[in-house]
Amino acid sequence: MIKNYLKIAWRNMLNNKVYSGLNIVGLAAGMAVALLIALWVFYQYSYDRFLPNYSQLYQVELNFTDQHEGEHTQQAVSIPISDVLRKEYPEVKYVAESDWMGQHDLLVGNKKLYMNGAAIGSDFLKMFQYPLIKGNVNSVLRDAYSIVLTESTAKALFGDADPIDKTVRIDNKHDVKVTGIMKDVPKNSSLQFNYLLPFSYSEQTEDWMKNARTTYYNNSFQMFVQLQSNANYAQLAPKIKNIVYNNGPKMRPAKPVVLLHPLKYWHLYSDFKNGKEVGGFIDYVRMFSIIGILVLLIACINFMNLSTARSEKRAREVGVRKAIGSQRRDLIFQFLTESVLITSVAFLLSVLFVQLALPSFNTLTGDSISIPYGNPVFWCIMISYVFVTGLMAGSRPAFYLSSFNPVKVLKGSIQVGKAAALPRKILVVLQFTCSIALIISTVIVYQQIQYAKNRPTGYSADRLIMTDMSGDLSNNYSALKNDLLQTGVVESVATASSPVTGIYMHTGVEKWPGQGAGELGLNVGGISVSDNYLKTVGMKLIQGHDFSSNWSTDTSNIIINEAAVKRMGLKNPLNQLITYDHIKGPARIIGVVKDALMESPFTPVEPTVFNHGRGGNYVIYRLAANVKTHDAIDKITKIFNMYNPAYPYIYQFVDDEYNNKFNLEVLVGKLAGVFAGLAIFISCLGLFGLAAYVAEQRTKEIGIRKVLGASIAQVWLLLSRDFIVLVGISCLIASPIALYFLSNWLQKYNYRISIGPGVFVLSAVAAIIITLITISFQAIKAALANPVKSLRSE
Repeated sequence: MIKNYLKIAWRNMLNNKVYSGLNIVGLAAGMAVALLIALWVFYQYSYDRFLPNYSQLYQVELNFTDQHEGEHTQQAVSIPISDVLRKEYPEVKYVAESDWMGQHDLLVGNKKLYMNGAAIGSDFLKMFQYPLIKGNVNSVLRDAYSIVLTESTAKALFGDADPIDKTVRIDNKHDVKVTGIMKDVPKNSSLQFNYLLPFSYSEQTEDWMKNARTTYYNNSFQMFVQLQSNANYAQLAPKIKNIVYNNGPKMRPAKPVVLLHPLKYWHLYSDFKNGKEVGGFIDYVRMFSIIGILVLLIACINFMNLSTARSEKRAREVGVRKAIGSQRRDLIFQFLTESVLITSVAFLLSVLFVQLALPSFNTLTGDSISIPYGNPVFWCIMISYVFVTGLMAGSRPAFYLSSFNPVKVLKGSIQVGKAAALPRKILVVLQFTCSIALIISTVIVYQQIQYAKNRPTGYSADRLIMTDMSGDLSNNYSALKNDLLQTGVVESVATASSPVTGIYMHTGVEKWPGQGAGELGLNVGGISVSDNYLKTVGMKLIQGHDFSSNWSTDTSNIIINEAAVKRMGLKNPLNQLITYDHIKGPARIIGVVKDALMESPFTPVEPTVFNHGRGGNYVIYRLAANVKTHDAIDKITKIFNMYNPAYPYIYQFVDDEYNNKFNLEVLVGKLAGVFAGLAIFISCLGLFGLAAYVAEQRTKEIGIRKVLGASIAQVWLLLSRDFIVLVGISCLIASPIALYFLSNWLQKYNYRISIGPGVFVLSAVAAIIITLITISFQAIKAALANPVKSLRSE
């Protein structure tokens, strides 16, 4: 029987090639989108799950809340917390401090690599069990001057030779011995690095870390813990929350609360409220999961509509089958079998679509997603996916077709096509409601990105370049600066402890004029800069003067931004004295600079203090306006290589770094746009098929109208009008739904657009134009047909 059903289904597909093609392509596109999104969602949930004990791993973080600054949760903590956790809490099995050092130079012979690495505590590799190819986890980083390399890094430095016990020179300053090789870190790991050093290495080689173990002021480190297998974090949380407040300085407006962030939430949950994970990237994962379901639903609606619209072609078959004894359940089973067969063909095509789309999709998202062909679990899920989709798509046609009365059908007294008209119209409205809502969402996301990009930054990113102050650059800075200026391709040079697009250190202002009674300290961003910094980056002084070229005369002077003035309530800030943690003794305000966007472009500018410092972590320089960038970089490269031969010359344009802050929103916008386009495409496939069916059903009516004098435009309007009304209704339904969800999405941004009526009107017009283009082919074709042929049988 099943063989007979499959044979009939196959013959029906071949006899109705156009409609079967529309059904299969529409279903395949919808299934491909759903499958692609499902693979992407699974990949996001797979982060860090490869670690054996990931459920017991946490990161130590600090949460602050006060009436002025709001709530803030940070990953940067101080080292003394680790000693307290080790000694006083038996629930904690391991603690590992870490200094994520950024990029440093690895030198072996004439090979030099500039790579990311970290200095980590002795228990790190016991907690994060990345597979070691060579070396023992208990001793591999015991010596302060040892190093563990990833497999690809070792290959790049030593080729095919055994790297164990060989020497690598770090930053052209210190030699370390290779004691271990580990497999490359998977891309779906929250922690990414190319090498690991002992934490004691940083303590012994970095001057700024000399007193790190004894002070709670230095929140510059990341810290990880592993709980005992029988420990419960919910019970531990109230015990550890006051570690910093009880042991450290009481200088904050609100006491810092120590919390543990579970590893399983690192990738997806980065937003906190009252110290609890409440959102983050998980919001977008859920959003695209819903989009995948909606696109699949749109494809299934296509199948339902085209199947019920063509019901008149199958009516006599149903009548004959019922007349010779077929039960309704047999007919339902037959039609569902046909649906599953078509869905199976569509699934094979969808796998091909996904395979072809994956390289571009991975490039867009930065992920490494692939179809797990060799995984039997995947195929079990896919079989269920095909079966469920087939049932969902074929359910209404099966129950509708099997309900026909055989006597009426065989007499020809029932008009089966019209019986399904209203439900079919409802499904078309539902289909286009989803598609139009996606169009509106794409437009709003784009507008929000452009709105933030057009926000004044407070500095000039044009032709501004940053380079890490690595190796010998600090010692040779004066000569480097002079040579750069003498080339004529650089017009200004400065140094800073943070990049122009970020603030790497947060510290405290303990006292200031007008401070309220009982009001404790203020958390501010702290940046040490050289003279000429404000001129180089293009920041504007609105009061006072810049730092002088003589560092010794400015050791106690600071410049603050407008946000700091406002937060401290200073009416006349110049020459006021405040207590700033980064300067011994009172600090004098000599200038006020206009607010600059150094952190997120979507949030308010935070209070920031600039002090005059020597050295710094970044060399910042601006190219002259009249030079070609390529020629300028060639000249600059030679100078940097002369003064810092052990390091490759690496640079970042500030405008590129600033644009990187929009990566997530740009990704969301692009994905929403792609999926909205696919949703519209699938909807239009169904609309095209329905338009062809309507034109076929009304062939004689059109012929009579043309004989009576109807023009081509009148016939076109006759066939198009119903579809335009349905799309118009969809616009009215989609607009408030999209407004509700997009308004909630925009609430996460302090700096955001207001949604006006224009976007809804634009989306409605676009949807109607697309609809007209889709159905006009069939409408004009019917209008141009010779009425003699259509009326010949009358």
